[in-house]
Amino acid sequence: EPTLYTVKGMAILDNDGNRILAKYYDKNVFPTAKEQKTFEKNLFNKTHRANAEIIMLDGLTCVYRSNVDLFFYVMGSSHENELILMSVLNCLYDSVSHILRKNVEKRVVLENLDIVMLAMDEICDGGIIMEADSSAVVQRVALRTDDIPLGEQTVAQVNNVD
Repeated sequence: EPTLYTVKGMAILDNDGNRILAKYYDKNVFPTAKEQKTFEKNLFNKTHRANAEIIMLDGLTCVYRSNVDLFFYVMGSSHENELILMSVLNCLYDSVSHILRKNVEKRVVLENLDIVMLAMDEICDGGIIMEADSSAVVQRVALRTDDIPLGEQTVAQVNNVD
């Protein structure tokens, strides 16, 4: 039967399989943090050397993408449309890439974890896809230059008066 709850979870893991950020939207799938971590380790072990973009694991369809020292995952049910999950994954990756000025690596993600979490929340809420356009997500989560201390602004930001 059709449902709006298409995403079961989203995760960003480092190149050792450790969690940087993860959100699970279906409490029936992985009710405890221990089960989530076990699944993440298993998922990482199956995907970190593979060249594919999709895997079926523990009854879930998982799409993934790696970059430098990070792995991005989006999980859905076994009967979910892979293209929809892939569009969510691409939106997540492209949003994070744009927010971090194409510098998508563990250290930078950890330094900007609040904005990355906000982007994740803008993309998916409770398993329902809210936005699949990365530019719209970036626009919603972007720091206004008023919010950035003057000392941390670039010359272009200081001169850019809207």
